[in-house]
Amino acid sequence: MSWRRGGGGDGGGVSRRWAVLLCVGSFCLGLLFTNRMWTLPEASEIARPNANVEEGNVPVAGECGSKKVQEKQDYRDILQVQDSHHDVQTLDKTIASLETELSAARSLQESLLNGSPVAEEFKVSESIGRRKYLMVIGINTAFSSRKRRDSIRYTWMPQGEKRKKLEEEKGIIIRFVIGHSAISGGIVDRAIEAEDRKHGDFMRIDHVEGYLALSGKTKTYFATAVSLWDADFYVKVDDDVHVNIATLGQILSKQALKPRVYIGCMKSGPVLSEKGVRYYEPEHWKFGESGNKYFRHATGQLYAISKDLATYISINKHILHKYINEDVSLGSWFIGLDVEHIDDRRLCCGTPPDCEWKAQAGNICAASFDWRCSGICNSEGRIWEVHNKCAEGEKALWNATF
Repeated sequence: MSWRRGGGGDGGGVSRRWAVLLCVGSFCLGLLFTNRMWTLPEASEIARPNANVEEGNVPVAGECGSKKVQEKQDYRDILQVQDSHHDVQTLDKTIASLETELSAARSLQESLLNGSPVAEEFKVSESIGRRKYLMVIGINTAFSSRKRRDSIRYTWMPQGEKRKKLEEEKGIIIRFVIGHSAISGGIVDRAIEAEDRKHGDFMRIDHVEGYLALSGKTKTYFATAVSLWDADFYVKVDDDVHVNIATLGQILSKQALKPRVYIGCMKSGPVLSEKGVRYYEPEHWKFGESGNKYFRHATGQLYAISKDLATYISINKHILHKYINEDVSLGSWFIGLDVEHIDDRRLCCGTPPDCEWKAQAGNICAASFDWRCSGICNSEGRIWEVHNKCAEGEKALWNATF
């Protein structure tokens, strides 16, 4: 094959060898030009969409650049964690406070919906804010215990203006705790209302009274008390126990800065599985083999819990299990929680001569009762004897600083 110039008939042309060389040279030039203009990316620079989507990363060009960006991001994360540590602690405290207020609001709402009476103290606190108290002492009582209540009023519980002074100056609230009868508004309810109008020292709760329902009453008491008063401690005491208020206040005030405190005379009695005996435990099978003992818990005559534990009960009251014995129930509610159990034997002294000898030695008891009666035997008459021989004296209360 040959190429010829058009025109005359002279035979100048390009040989076949030169034609082949020109083609090969053009092809090589074409390859060189293409490689320079269309440089293929390295394998490491090619984005891997599936891997990046799975790992949650944004595709970046170059492995080295990716490492630098990641290192900078990790360093920023570390700085943010360090800077926010204090903020997290502050938020924890704020959340705990909000939970308390939410619990109080829920309890108030339930009381209003159920038609239960709301204490005047709470109505006032809605407008002026809740003041802080040292402790709320709830005296567990029954409809038939009028004589017991009167014996307490005339011995260790201040009355009238002195009770108001105790609340204002010492931050101590004392109330008899009682619910309502199965037939609300019956004669026993009206009797309590008349007694309350005279003395003004009751805390009515949304609970149907009954000895076998003490666990539910205890739970409702704490939930109601924490919604009405903002206190460091909430105390439950039976109406056949003698109490020295100043000594009790001093014991509790020393624990005020600790979180989740459970104070009382700790015990671990046997689980009674025989029907008909006192303190029979219907759910004895839950505690293992026959003859086993209960977990450690405070005896039921008097115990105290800190505010955060009372709030915990209030928030979870609908799912907390109730055993037949209320002191066992309370102890069971704290199992699994980071709670400090404080065993103080001044909260469970015996009646004279025990508390009398201790008072003479300067070791005044906070609470006195007879173990064999789970309270002061025949307390309506004998509490006077206990008060005369074991009381701390009225000046001790008014001169006390907590």
